[in-house]
Amino acid sequence: MITNDGGHQDTSDNPDNSVSLIQQITPLAHQINCLDIDRIADVCVKTIPNLVGVKYASLYILDETNNILHLLKHNHPFPINNIVSLNQTPPSLMAMAIKSEELILIKDIDTHKKPTIRISQRAFFKNYQTSNCAIVPLVCQDRVVGVLNLADKSQGSSFDKEDIALIELFGQLIGASIGNVKLFEKIQHQATTDGLTGLINHKTFYEMLEKELWRSRRYGGQISLIMVDIDNLKKINDAYGHRVGDKAIKEISKRIRESIRQIDIAARYGGDEFAIILPNTSLSDATIVAERMVSAVASCPTIWKKEQIPLSISVGLGEYDADTNPEDITSRSDMALYSAKQAGKNTVRIFEPQTKKTG
Repeated sequence: MITNDGGHQDTSDNPDNSVSLIQQITPLAHQINCLDIDRIADVCVKTIPNLVGVKYASLYILDETNNILHLLKHNHPFPINNIVSLNQTPPSLMAMAIKSEELILIKDIDTHKKPTIRISQRAFFKNYQTSNCAIVPLVCQDRVVGVLNLADKSQGSSFDKEDIALIELFGQLIGASIGNVKLFEKIQHQATTDGLTGLINHKTFYEMLEKELWRSRRYGGQISLIMVDIDNLKKINDAYGHRVGDKAIKEISKRIRESIRQIDIAARYGGDEFAIILPNTSLSDATIVAERMVSAVASCPTIWKKEQIPLSISVGLGEYDADTNPEDITSRSDMALYSAKQAGKNTVRIFEPQTKKTG
């Protein structure tokens, strides 16, 4: 179904026109059918506008978790909204298109009645030469994944039947491709992260460590590595069950994330062990981070059936140069972690390499 304030201009059937359209559509369909979101976006804002005779195009991707549309790409020479909330009142045209999952065509936005679009909702209306537009919900398997906006139809004319057919066809193709991109990204994320904590997993940790060592070799600098072990997790599991143990692991992973920078890399290294890569970080700065982690975990017990269950971690760390073997790095920080455990837990120990005596 199409919402349209104006009539459609009839076009006569012309075999030559049909052949020409097929010749244009086929290579575009191949370009869209990929896992490269930037390539898809380029077709949306560069090629499709020319095909249907509009001046401006913008592509938004739906963030279902936060109910927000994020601008991915556009061809406007003036600013437009980077983020559009679907919760705003009154709803935007994009929100309406998402809710109905139907193409909305507007011949004249100034006289559009369902609903009336207020001037206050159109922050950039003076930048457009015409009052017509098309709002295309991009749907994949009955779920909206984004919105394509097309504005300023050439010479202010209405979208005709051929335009509408093309817009609907490309809307379906783009929706399917963006859906495939999102599915691929989800699978990739699941393959690299720990399902319980959301941190990267053991395998990905070593890949990231190799990358950071390579970066250090190329640009200079050292890295620090923190190893963390949850104290008394077995006792928690035995006393309260694994569900509470999992809750403790999740809460400690959250405290770790809150204690580090965005450029730092936290991983769930094993069942009750975590590893944190701190790029270009001195031992003294890494020690401050480690102590902050210990304090953050100790100050936030987990709650189970109104009972407070104390949590603590033991931490070992070291500073390493770019030529150190990844296995040696983890082994040495793990040695420091063992020392922290032996020292009574809930504490920090630093790896100190042994120096050979001379003479």
